[in-house]
Amino acid sequence: MTSVPGGLRIGALSKRAGVSEHVLRAWETRYGLLSPTRSSGGFRLYSDDDVRRVRRMREYLAEGLSAAEAARAVLAEPAAASEPVAVRMAQAGGADNLRAALDELDERAAQLVLDQLFGALSAESVIREVLIPYLRELGDRWSRGEVSVAQEHFASGVIRARLNALSPGWGAGHGPRALLACPPGELHDIALLSFGLVLRRSGWRVVFLGADAPMTDIENTAAKLGPDLVMLSASDAIHFESVRPELVRLARNRSLALAGAGASAELAADVGAQYVHDDPVTAAERLAER
Repeated sequence: MTSVPGGLRIGALSKRAGVSEHVLRAWETRYGLLSPTRSSGGFRLYSDDDVRRVRRMREYLAEGLSAAEAARAVLAEPAAASEPVAVRMAQAGGADNLRAALDELDERAAQLVLDQLFGALSAESVIREVLIPYLRELGDRWSRGEVSVAQEHFASGVIRARLNALSPGWGAGHGPRALLACPPGELHDIALLSFGLVLRRSGWRVVFLGADAPMTDIENTAAKLGPDLVMLSASDAIHFESVRPELVRLARNRSLALAGAGASAELAADVGAQYVHDDPVTAAERLAER
């Protein structure tokens, strides 16, 4: 159980506000952002005003403020009236309804479900709790022959378009810069797109090259822009193995991270890169907190 009468446990706060528990604890201890009470059993309980402060913190970070500056700005704001409790997972059936609509190639129905989800939960929660699990399940169903190529392409297109609509002005701001791309041959870029979206909402500037990016273009762009991080994502190890020399060269000059099912700790160590194993939302939140 994640919530109790009179307040939210930290897991529920994490889902409601779209911030990992690790980051919430850091914001509470370092900056005093949250004001939990204690249950009779000794659990920390968080209020709707804590949810509001976390969301405002994210907004200030997206504007380019440091974590300390953002926390001071939030704490200086007058207390707001408690906001209504968000509808859980768009009345608990959002994920199932989304799968049904996309299986039927019904874009209108799918968009209505997405409207409900994004209206009830933060973008981070929708991505982490609904979209990423759905896409993993879709891939498994496709491999078993339970959905067609047309259904898989349709669903991916709808979700990619919706995430793109949430990410205008990726290069704006004054935060660190990240260069995101999929190596040659890798066509699945939604997880990387999700990572970039959450990173941008945390104040980073994002340059997104997307799927099937030539390594020459990735290296040239990195040399031109001097990003603080280059993140490459692939669903199959073969896409990394085919460009291993280029990865080694890129890692010599830039902070390189490898993600996706095709990445591994061994490969990352061999080429001199970081290995990212978290889901895209958690990975972006952890990076933003450093």
